[in-house]
Amino acid sequence: MSSDLARSILDGDRKALAKAITLVESTRADHNLEAEALINELLPATGRSMRIGVTGSPGVGKSTFIDAFGSMVVAQDRRLAVLAVDPSSTSRGGSILGDKTRMASLASDPAVFIRPSPSSGTLGGIGRRTRDAVLLCEAAGFDTVLVETVGVGQSETTVATVTDLFLLLVAPGGGDDLQGIKRGVMELADLVVVNKSDGNLALLAKQTEADYRLALHLVRPKRTGTETPVVRCSSTTGAGLDEVLATLTGLHRTMTDSGELAALRRAQAVGQLENEVRASLFARASADRRFADRRADVERAVADQELSVTAGARLLIELLGWTEQSTEAT
Repeated sequence: MSSDLARSILDGDRKALAKAITLVESTRADHNLEAEALINELLPATGRSMRIGVTGSPGVGKSTFIDAFGSMVVAQDRRLAVLAVDPSSTSRGGSILGDKTRMASLASDPAVFIRPSPSSGTLGGIGRRTRDAVLLCEAAGFDTVLVETVGVGQSETTVATVTDLFLLLVAPGGGDDLQGIKRGVMELADLVVVNKSDGNLALLAKQTEADYRLALHLVRPKRTGTETPVVRCSSTTGAGLDEVLATLTGLHRTMTDSGELAALRRAQAVGQLENEVRASLFARASADRRFADRRADVERAVADQELSVTAGARLLIELLGWTEQSTEAT
């Protein structure tokens, strides 16, 4: 199955690409094996895109910005894939997938592929399989991949582990918003973009730009000897979008020429491996009958403060036959 699907993806078949992303997002064991084989087969055709993460507080206009910015990207004869991660219900797993309606221009463009995906309760503003989805888009020939996150939060920096460039979108007059944005998000940002810089908000946007420039002086710069650029733009009028694209393209070219990009992607791959091992180990442990039978009792004891968290974790791990002695022996 994977060979036929892989060939279709390499040929740029959008239906095949959508099917493949659904496959890698599946939690079924048989689908996981098929997805692994597919990704391994397509790896040689990946890595040729500019990967951009876009984050910002809810209401800042991420989808509107991507619609306008993406239109400028495809106007330069580039092929664009947008992976829009939506918040999922932790109780029912549902997701409101409305991004295509908010990206009207891009949704009808044949050079654009938009894929709304549920976060499925995964922290960090992206889904567990977002990196695999990026690779699939690259294999299908898309040379620019945008990953839109759920919104700024404590773990929102996770998007920086699957993209080359991390764009923080802010709104004019964001004094309170600036207070709420975590320091880690600011430190990891490659570019801060003040959106909605038009009409009555133009002057306020200019002040907001100054505020963020000052704030960035108070955090550790992402690259030694350089300052994180701050740019104003309007997703409505298009003003400033060319500067945003030029800044990102210039940064990506510099990273490529210096070897920074290759080193970054190698580190990201290793980090993703570690995350996958953790998630897979917990999934296998949860499927173990001994673990499942005792888990509720241990959780109750921890919740009632009859047992410490570390002691509870050790008890559950030992049920799987893993002890400090056994791990030391290996």
